[in-house]
Amino acid sequence: MTAGERPDRIGSSGWKRWVGMVASLAIAVGLLAGVLPAIADIGEVWRSIQTLTWLESGSLLALAAWNIVTYQLVIMSALPGLTMGRAFVVGQISTAVTNTLPAGSAVGVGITYAMFSSFGFDAGSIAIAAVVTGLWNTFVKLGLPIVALAILSFQGQGNAALQSAAITGLAILVAAVGVLALTLARESFALATGERLGKIATAVARRFRRGPFEGWGDRLAGFRTQSIDLLRKRWHWVTLATIVSHLSLFAMLLTALRHMGVSADSVTGAEALAAFAVVRLLTALPITPGGLGVVEVGYTTALVVAGGDEELVLAGVLIYRALSYLLQVPLGIIAYTVWRTRGDWRRTVSP
Repeated sequence: MTAGERPDRIGSSGWKRWVGMVASLAIAVGLLAGVLPAIADIGEVWRSIQTLTWLESGSLLALAAWNIVTYQLVIMSALPGLTMGRAFVVGQISTAVTNTLPAGSAVGVGITYAMFSSFGFDAGSIAIAAVVTGLWNTFVKLGLPIVALAILSFQGQGNAALQSAAITGLAILVAAVGVLALTLARESFALATGERLGKIATAVARRFRRGPFEGWGDRLAGFRTQSIDLLRKRWHWVTLATIVSHLSLFAMLLTALRHMGVSADSVTGAEALAAFAVVRLLTALPITPGGLGVVEVGYTTALVVAGGDEELVLAGVLIYRALSYLLQVPLGIIAYTVWRTRGDWRRTVSP
């Protein structure tokens, strides 16, 4: 508690947080139980899933395993010295929390910091790795609609929703990359930008009786100093790992659709990529835990509009989500057990 902060204010904040959590879960349940059954016959969807052969199931599991590996490659590229085993443990625990708890992303960040600290990494390296991988992940999400629109345009197909997403993504991407480039190039720009952002955040937070936010200029300048060396040496590895991770996720979705019988005649690979790009951009807003409900409805709606059969599309989407979302929860429990039993991986960290 900071000086002068009232207990009733903290209680009010906690009450609002619980309301937000309940609302988030209600949205997820409403989308899954209310919208999906209206799109497709759930009984037919289940019968379609049961037609999977052992070979098809094996290929999907192999893609799921590779997809998990690519998650770890991203953080390893930004945190030199991190091993695959430790990256897996941290990544799976934080992902499991993010996928199951409302506002789980914030909790996941705290868990990630605590675990990396227990492995001996300093706070500065952890913070820089988190910020850089977060930025690169956002850049790819913003860039995917642009790539998908370019492919569809080349094939002579138009899509108004994708066009809007691509234009929005391009504008934000250009602005974000420009600000990042100037921040890294000039310390004075980093100081000025940080102070300006702090004033904007303070003005917005004042409406909610929060703030003020000070010292952002110094913090952004500090980020610049610490991140220049990392980006100079490893920007290409971070970029490659992030792109591979997103494309691996898309490959798993497309494979699930094809195994369910959604042919290229009904939904082309470019159309599937367009749906994937738009929904990935939507999930940048943490409406529900892990995008639960939002992702399923988003993919299903977009792919059905593209020409896919309702039951087959939903079957493919549910298989994809089982491997990319549900699977992370038991793996997170296993990872936590490993971390607790490997005492040699942890060290005592001062508060």
